[in-house]
Amino acid sequence: MKKTKGKRLSESLLKAASARFDQAEVYRVESESHPISFESNRLKEIMRRDTSGVALRVIDDGRIGFSSTTDASREMELVDRVGALAPFGSEASFEFPAPSAYPTVETFDPAVTRVTQQSMIDTGQGLIEQLLDEWPDILCGARVGWSTSRGRIMNSAGIDEEYEQTGYYCSLSAQLIRGTDMLDVWAGHGSSHMFEQEELDRVLQTVRRSLRWATHTAHAKTNPGDLPVILTPRGVGATLIQPLLSGFNGKNVANGASPLGDRWGEQIVDSRLSVTDDPLIKGASGSRPFDDEGVASRRLGLIENGVAMGPVLDLQSAGQLGRSSTGAAGRSLGSTPSPGTTVIDISPGDIPFEEMIAKVKDGLVIEGLLGAGQGNELGGDFRANVSLGYKIENGEIVGRVKDTMISGNVYKVLSQVERISDSAEWVYGSMRSPAIQCLGVEVAAKDE
Repeated sequence: MKKTKGKRLSESLLKAASARFDQAEVYRVESESHPISFESNRLKEIMRRDTSGVALRVIDDGRIGFSSTTDASREMELVDRVGALAPFGSEASFEFPAPSAYPTVETFDPAVTRVTQQSMIDTGQGLIEQLLDEWPDILCGARVGWSTSRGRIMNSAGIDEEYEQTGYYCSLSAQLIRGTDMLDVWAGHGSSHMFEQEELDRVLQTVRRSLRWATHTAHAKTNPGDLPVILTPRGVGATLIQPLLSGFNGKNVANGASPLGDRWGEQIVDSRLSVTDDPLIKGASGSRPFDDEGVASRRLGLIENGVAMGPVLDLQSAGQLGRSSTGAAGRSLGSTPSPGTTVIDISPGDIPFEEMIAKVKDGLVIEGLLGAGQGNELGGDFRANVSLGYKIENGEIVGRVKDTMISGNVYKVLSQVERISDSAEWVYGSMRSPAIQCLGVEVAAKDE
């Protein structure tokens, strides 16, 4: 097979860097995307974006040098750049890995690349028209698009691997203005594979449900934490996931900033909770055969029956902790790798979502937050205004809550789980979660 220009450039760059430095790594990415968008019920934009670039990382005299470029004509200049930067770089706690066996993961769907502009326009317009049939006064927006990307990694230890990934996504939003009250709802789905009408219907039904539940407004009462709060799958993602995962981030563990640093093997949350980082799930947006340092991907249990199993690690944080990388390195073209999760999968429970609501006499349903991330996130704290939430009275949704803030600590809240729904839903294509009902969420509401 004839070598592509990018392959030849990568090989030349690696050869030059390997001759000058102790160790070297070349990371190349190429991508194209085809998004279309609707705004205020009308088609707004049809675009195509193409990006490509290369990054060079070296280890020399125990120090890391790094630089990148999107200008193909200047790629060989990276050798001199990293040479100038390496003496001032971080101390390397690792060596670049040698080749290994990689799992087979289906990340590419040729059907995605055959999607036409007209079919995407028809999809977005169709969703909007179905909403307008029921709510003719709302303003709708939609985004539909597909992308393809190729990542390749080579290093002086012998790795030369690449994989191609496709992506297809669709989102639908609705804005309803009633006097001084403005309601914004949104739902979407993404996958590395072409998805069926069933997923589009689920996006539509989620927006419809939000609009129906928000027909009336209700007043939430300030509560110190003994009020049942049901977090929908999107609510779990908006509220709990980021402060929870920050404790498992290997960089935070190595820096001594994680509250889980000495609690591996201990129960940290309710025993019904199991959370996995699984980059091997077919069709998930973050699935991949290897991470951005060439380490093989694998299914990694973060929490098993409430017990903290271990951190997610890239090469650097693993070396600092005297462990092995878990294949968790992620990176952008302009940054060095850092540990992170790929596809979060939370195990479901044993009760239908509708029955969870029916069993609550007085409580809240949370779907979205504004300004999430306030407070000591590294310690597991969350604090934010509710952008989309509903009040439950006697087992029924009675309306949308306004002027309400929630706060708490993720470890405390997840230690007071009352119920977990029996089905898990995809959130943005990179997290699958059930609804979780818990106590311990503090509610602050504006006086009527």
